[in-house]
Amino acid sequence: MVTLVLLPGMDGTGRLFDDFRATLWPGAAAMVIRYPPAQALDYAALETLVLSQLPKDAPYVLLGESFSGPIAVAIAARGAPNCVGLILCCSFVRNPRPALAWLRPLLARAPLHLAPLGLLSRLLLGPRSSAAQHAAVAGAVAEVAPHVMRARMLSVLSLDATEPLGRVALPLLYLRAGRDRVVPRSAAALVARLNGRTQIVEIDGPHCLLQTFPATAVSAIYPFIRQIEAALETAGPA
Repeated sequence: MVTLVLLPGMDGTGRLFDDFRATLWPGAAAMVIRYPPAQALDYAALETLVLSQLPKDAPYVLLGESFSGPIAVAIAARGAPNCVGLILCCSFVRNPRPALAWLRPLLARAPLHLAPLGLLSRLLLGPRSSAAQHAAVAGAVAEVAPHVMRARMLSVLSLDATEPLGRVALPLLYLRAGRDRVVPRSAAALVARLNGRTQIVEIDGPHCLLQTFPATAVSAIYPFIRQIEAALETAGPA
Protein backbone atom coordinates (compact mmCIF):
# COMPACT_ATOMS: atom_id res chain seq x y z
CA MET A 1 0.00 0.00 0.00
CA VAL A 2 1.17 3.50 -0.87
CA THR A 3 1.09 6.12 1.88
CA LEU A 4 -0.14 9.60 1.01
CA VAL A 5 2.16 12.09 2.75
CA LEU A 6 0.53 15.50 3.18
CA LEU A 7 2.66 18.65 3.32
CA PRO A 8 0.58 21.63 4.54
CA GLY A 9 -0.01 25.10 3.20
CA MET A 10 1.59 28.23 4.58
CA ASP A 11 0.20 27.80 8.10
CA GLY A 12 2.19 24.57 8.37
CA THR A 13 -0.01 23.21 11.18
CA GLY A 14 -1.60 20.38 9.19
CA ARG A 15 -4.89 21.06 11.00
CA LEU A 16 -6.62 22.04 7.78
CA PHE A 17 -6.26 18.50 6.40
CA ASP A 18 -8.74 17.03 8.91
CA ASP A 19 -11.83 16.99 6.65
CA PHE A 20 -9.81 15.83 3.66
CA ARG A 21 -8.34 12.89 5.58
CA ALA A 22 -11.80 11.94 6.81
CA THR A 23 -12.95 11.75 3.18
CA LEU A 24 -10.18 9.43 1.96
CA TRP A 25 -11.13 6.00 0.61
CA PRO A 26 -11.49 3.06 3.04
CA GLY A 27 -8.14 1.64 4.07
CA ALA A 28 -6.19 4.66 2.82
CA ALA A 29 -2.83 5.26 4.47
CA ALA A 30 -2.07 8.92 5.07
CA MET A 31 0.24 10.96 7.27
CA VAL A 32 0.61 14.69 7.86
CA ILE A 33 3.95 16.41 8.35
CA ARG A 34 3.77 19.60 10.41
CA TYR A 35 6.14 22.56 10.52
CA PRO A 36 7.36 24.32 13.69
CA PRO A 37 4.93 27.18 14.43
CA ALA A 38 7.50 29.34 16.23
CA GLN A 39 10.67 28.66 14.20
CA ALA A 40 11.31 30.50 10.93
CA LEU A 41 12.74 27.92 8.52
CA ASP A 42 13.49 28.55 4.86
CA TYR A 43 12.59 26.11 2.09
CA ALA A 44 15.90 24.23 2.39
CA ALA A 45 15.49 23.74 6.14
CA LEU A 46 11.87 22.62 5.75
CA GLU A 47 12.98 20.11 3.11
CA THR A 48 15.45 18.64 5.61
CA LEU A 49 12.73 18.47 8.27
CA VAL A 50 10.34 16.67 5.91
CA LEU A 51 13.02 14.22 4.78
CA SER A 52 13.64 13.19 8.38
CA GLN A 53 9.98 12.19 8.83
CA LEU A 54 9.21 10.37 5.58
CA PRO A 55 8.49 6.61 5.55
CA LYS A 56 11.80 4.76 5.52
CA ASP A 57 10.75 1.36 4.18
CA ALA A 58 7.42 1.83 2.38
CA PRO A 59 6.36 3.60 -0.83
CA TYR A 60 4.73 7.01 -0.54
CA VAL A 61 3.25 9.75 -2.69
CA LEU A 62 4.02 13.32 -1.68
CA LEU A 63 1.22 15.88 -1.78
CA GLY A 64 2.47 19.45 -1.55
CA GLU A 65 -0.31 21.93 -0.85
CA SER A 66 0.25 25.51 -1.99
CA PHE A 67 3.33 26.77 -0.07
CA SER A 68 4.68 23.22 0.31
CA GLY A 69 4.71 22.37 -3.39
CA PRO A 70 8.38 23.40 -3.83
CA ILE A 71 9.36 21.17 -0.89
CA ALA A 72 7.58 18.19 -2.43
CA VAL A 73 9.21 18.92 -5.79
CA ALA A 74 12.71 19.12 -4.29
CA ILE A 75 12.27 15.78 -2.51
CA ALA A 76 10.77 14.07 -5.56
CA ALA A 77 13.68 15.34 -7.67
CA ARG A 78 16.14 13.51 -5.39
CA GLY A 79 14.98 10.19 -6.80
CA ALA A 80 14.48 8.58 -3.39
CA PRO A 81 13.46 4.95 -3.98
CA ASN A 82 10.39 5.10 -1.70
CA CYS A 83 8.94 8.23 -3.32
CA VAL A 84 6.71 6.93 -6.11
CA GLY A 85 4.55 9.91 -7.05
CA LEU A 86 4.03 13.64 -6.67
CA ILE A 87 0.85 15.68 -6.27
CA LEU A 88 0.82 19.45 -6.32
CA CYS A 89 -2.36 21.13 -5.10
CA CYS A 90 -2.84 24.79 -6.03
CA SER A 91 0.91 25.17 -5.86
CA PHE A 92 3.82 26.69 -7.77
CA VAL A 93 7.54 26.40 -8.46
CA ARG A 94 8.15 30.12 -8.85
CA ASN A 95 6.63 33.21 -7.24
CA PRO A 96 3.04 32.91 -8.55
CA ARG A 97 2.49 36.67 -8.37
CA PRO A 98 5.72 38.27 -9.67
CA ALA A 99 4.01 41.62 -10.08
CA LEU A 100 3.83 41.80 -6.28
CA ALA A 101 7.58 41.34 -5.76
CA TRP A 102 7.85 45.06 -5.01
CA LEU A 103 6.00 44.36 -1.74
CA ARG A 104 9.02 42.52 -0.34
CA PRO A 105 10.47 45.50 1.65
CA LEU A 106 7.00 46.32 2.98
CA LEU A 107 6.29 42.72 3.93
CA ALA A 108 9.56 42.55 5.84
CA ARG A 109 8.27 45.25 8.21
CA ALA A 110 4.50 44.85 8.09
CA PRO A 111 2.68 44.05 11.38
CA LEU A 112 1.11 40.81 10.20
CA HIS A 113 -0.85 40.38 13.42
CA LEU A 114 -2.97 43.35 12.25
CA ALA A 115 -3.77 41.79 8.87
CA PRO A 116 -7.53 41.50 8.09
CA LEU A 117 -7.87 37.76 8.70
CA GLY A 118 -11.51 37.71 7.60
CA LEU A 119 -10.60 39.06 4.18
CA LEU A 120 -7.72 36.60 3.84
CA SER A 121 -9.99 33.73 4.83
CA ARG A 122 -12.58 34.67 2.20
CA LEU A 123 -9.80 34.91 -0.39
CA LEU A 124 -8.61 31.39 0.46
CA LEU A 125 -11.98 29.71 0.95
CA GLY A 126 -14.23 31.48 -1.54
CA PRO A 127 -17.75 32.88 -1.07
CA ARG A 128 -19.52 29.54 -0.51
CA SER A 129 -17.46 28.47 2.51
CA SER A 130 -18.92 27.80 5.93
CA ALA A 131 -18.38 29.51 9.26
CA ALA A 132 -16.67 26.34 10.49
CA GLN A 133 -14.17 26.49 7.61
CA HIS A 134 -13.38 30.14 8.33
CA ALA A 135 -12.91 29.30 12.01
CA ALA A 136 -10.54 26.47 11.08
CA VAL A 137 -8.38 28.79 8.98
CA ALA A 138 -8.36 31.42 11.72
CA GLY A 139 -7.36 28.82 14.29
CA ALA A 140 -4.54 27.47 12.15
CA VAL A 141 -3.13 30.93 11.43
CA ALA A 142 -3.36 31.87 15.10
CA GLU A 143 -1.04 28.99 15.99
CA VAL A 144 1.79 30.39 13.86
CA ALA A 145 4.05 33.17 15.11
CA PRO A 146 3.83 36.29 12.90
CA HIS A 147 7.58 36.27 12.22
CA VAL A 148 7.29 32.69 10.94
CA MET A 149 4.43 33.58 8.61
CA ARG A 150 6.43 36.56 7.36
CA ALA A 151 9.47 34.38 6.66
CA ARG A 152 7.37 31.91 4.68
CA MET A 153 5.80 34.69 2.60
CA LEU A 154 9.23 36.14 1.86
CA SER A 155 10.47 32.69 0.84
CA VAL A 156 7.76 32.50 -1.81
CA LEU A 157 8.70 35.88 -3.28
CA SER A 158 12.26 34.71 -4.02
CA LEU A 159 11.41 31.12 -4.92
CA ASP A 160 12.71 29.31 -7.99
CA ALA A 161 12.21 25.53 -7.99
CA THR A 162 12.00 25.19 -11.76
CA GLU A 163 15.24 23.25 -12.11
CA PRO A 164 14.37 20.42 -9.70
CA LEU A 165 10.89 20.15 -11.22
CA GLY A 166 12.49 19.27 -14.55
CA ARG A 167 14.34 16.40 -12.87
CA VAL A 168 11.25 14.79 -11.37
CA ALA A 169 10.85 11.42 -13.11
CA LEU A 170 7.68 10.32 -11.30
CA PRO A 171 3.96 10.42 -12.07
CA LEU A 172 2.86 13.98 -11.37
CA LEU A 173 -0.69 15.16 -10.69
CA TYR A 174 -1.52 18.85 -10.44
CA LEU A 175 -4.84 19.80 -8.84
CA ARG A 176 -5.84 23.22 -10.10
CA ALA A 177 -8.61 25.28 -8.51
CA GLY A 178 -10.80 26.87 -11.15
CA ARG A 179 -11.69 29.78 -8.84
CA ASP A 180 -8.26 30.23 -7.23
CA ARG A 181 -7.69 33.90 -6.40
CA VAL A 182 -4.26 33.29 -4.88
CA VAL A 183 -2.36 31.11 -7.37
CA PRO A 184 -3.14 31.87 -11.04
CA ARG A 185 -3.61 29.32 -13.84
CA SER A 186 -0.17 30.27 -15.15
CA ALA A 187 1.42 28.42 -12.21
CA ALA A 188 -0.07 25.10 -13.35
CA ALA A 189 0.82 25.88 -16.95
CA LEU A 190 4.45 26.43 -15.97
CA VAL A 191 4.57 23.10 -14.12
CA ALA A 192 3.16 21.30 -17.17
CA ARG A 193 5.60 23.04 -19.50
CA LEU A 194 8.63 22.16 -17.38
CA ASN A 195 7.64 18.54 -16.73
CA GLY A 196 5.91 16.56 -19.46
CA ARG A 197 4.68 13.95 -16.95
CA THR A 198 2.23 16.44 -15.47
CA GLN A 199 -1.46 15.55 -15.46
CA ILE A 200 -3.67 18.54 -14.62
CA VAL A 201 -7.10 18.07 -13.08
CA GLU A 202 -9.18 21.22 -12.60
CA ILE A 203 -11.79 21.41 -9.85
CA ASP A 204 -14.23 24.32 -9.72
CA GLY A 205 -13.26 25.56 -6.29
CA PRO A 206 -11.18 28.18 -4.42
CA HIS A 207 -7.54 28.06 -3.36
CA CYS A 208 -8.21 25.92 -0.28
CA LEU A 209 -9.37 23.08 -2.49
CA LEU A 210 -8.78 20.18 -0.12
CA GLN A 211 -10.71 22.00 2.60
CA THR A 212 -13.72 23.10 0.54
CA PHE A 213 -14.04 20.23 -1.95
CA PRO A 214 -12.38 17.27 -0.21
CA ALA A 215 -14.51 14.56 -1.83
CA THR A 216 -13.94 15.94 -5.32
CA ALA A 217 -10.21 16.14 -4.68
CA VAL A 218 -10.19 12.55 -3.42
CA SER A 219 -11.99 11.44 -6.59
CA ALA A 220 -9.04 12.81 -8.58
CA ILE A 221 -6.31 11.53 -6.27
CA TYR A 222 -7.60 7.98 -5.75
CA PRO A 223 -7.20 6.76 -9.36
CA PHE A 224 -3.78 8.42 -9.54
CA ILE A 225 -2.58 6.49 -6.51
CA ARG A 226 -4.29 3.26 -7.56
CA GLN A 227 -2.48 3.44 -10.90
CA ILE A 228 0.83 3.81 -9.08
CA GLU A 229 -0.01 0.92 -6.77
CA ALA A 230 -0.93 -1.26 -9.76
CA ALA A 231 2.38 -0.47 -11.43
CA LEU A 232 4.26 -1.38 -8.25
CA GLU A 233 2.37 -4.67 -7.98
CA THR A 234 3.21 -5.49 -11.60
CA ALA A 235 6.87 -4.65 -11.10
CA GLY A 236 7.10 -6.83 -8.00
CA PRO A 237 9.89 -6.64 -5.38
CA ALA A 238 12.90 -4.52 -6.29
